Amino acid sequence: MRVLLSTIGSRGDVQPVVALAVRLRELGEEVRVCAPPDFRDWIDGLGIPFAPLGPELRSTGKADPTAAPPSPEQRRRMAEASIADQFETLLAAAEGCDVIVTGGYLVVAARSVAERKGIRYVFAGYCPVALPSPHHAPPPLPMRGDAPTDGTVGNRVLWERDARRWNDIFGAALDSHRASVGLAPVGDVRGHVFTGRPWLAADPMLGPWPGDPEVVQTGAWILPDERPFSAELEAFLDAGEPPVYFGFGSIRAPRDLGRTMVETARALGRRAVVLRGWADLAPLDDEPDCLSVGEVNQQALFRRVAAVVHHGGAGTTTAAARAGAPQVVIPQQFDQHYWARRVDDLGTGTAHSPGTPTTGSLTEALDRALRPDVAARARSLADTVRADGADTAARLLIAADSPSPRPSGSPGA
Repeated sequence: MRVLLSTIGSRGDVQPVVALAVRLRELGEEVRVCAPPDFRDWIDGLGIPFAPLGPELRSTGKADPTAAPPSPEQRRRMAEASIADQFETLLAAAEGCDVIVTGGYLVVAARSVAERKGIRYVFAGYCPVALPSPHHAPPPLPMRGDAPTDGTVGNRVLWERDARRWNDIFGAALDSHRASVGLAPVGDVRGHVFTGRPWLAADPMLGPWPGDPEVVQTGAWILPDERPFSAELEAFLDAGEPPVYFGFGSIRAPRDLGRTMVETARALGRRAVVLRGWADLAPLDDEPDCLSVGEVNQQALFRRVAAVVHHGGAGTTTAAARAGAPQVVIPQQFDQHYWARRVDDLGTGTAHSPGTPTTGSLTEALDRALRPDVAARARSLADTVRADGADTAARLLIAADSPSPRPSGSPGA
């Protein structure tokens, strides 16, 4: 079986797709990945065939998080350019493939390409609230200028509005390109992309599906990480009590957040490890109680810290939960608000209010997360978080590609 895996987004969108690609390859299947060009070196280094999809995204980490969202006309132009690139790239990359798997929410053309090629298509989301259900509202999308919902409008109405926005943003461009390859127009873009039975690549304990409508919940797609620490980080960890980890990954971060992070740790008598990330966060100074790091093995590091303070990406939330680390989640956008609530509801950390923290607000949230009862619940939860989601997804794909056995005595048996 030949599988094309595609995604557009930051590390949190790409890493699950790579995890599935690696597991499929281990099971003897052929894979190739389409993802933003920022990740070429990493994926090439894993020996996985790669095709760039979309523009470079790393610069968005340093963009002003308070800037106004694009206008409706700007969004339409961006959608038109993205869909044109998707058709061109995916039509070429899907040559000879048996199935296209899309992870995340921005590869709008993948199902159309699969339809044109006459091959299977699977869509996978990473968070329950990103999939339509009457049990929750759609997450806010910054590119649309959304804000978190306040509960004054019913979920069904919000999802209907969400479907109309998908059509407004992507409908004309998608239908134009479908027509160019001989396909009929799509009346419901979101339903077309998500399919009637999407997959949910989220841990059932951390992100349980409410049950309506039906989805296939595989568990989170986790890429095993065996990278050693740098000598500098190893020495820092060995030099004192477990530090607090602070990081916003590959998303944009509020100004002066690095300063706020270090001030918070010091206010509680803690040391700090600050992930620079795409926003290039910098510590307050060069004092020995804080260390700035680049790309790092979070799976190993989170087992050696007192707490994890982060933006609430699905991958970081899951990694911290697997490590048994208390969490402080400072949500900025999309599904991060959901993961902040889940950490708070599970009692394994605290949800900071959205937006830019102050030293005072972050100190209060971290102080609560560091309490012994919270740490105990975080350690207990770690035993329940599954690590086999990518294997489950890979085997589902392989099983669907295998011909059903014929009953004994039937023609051709």
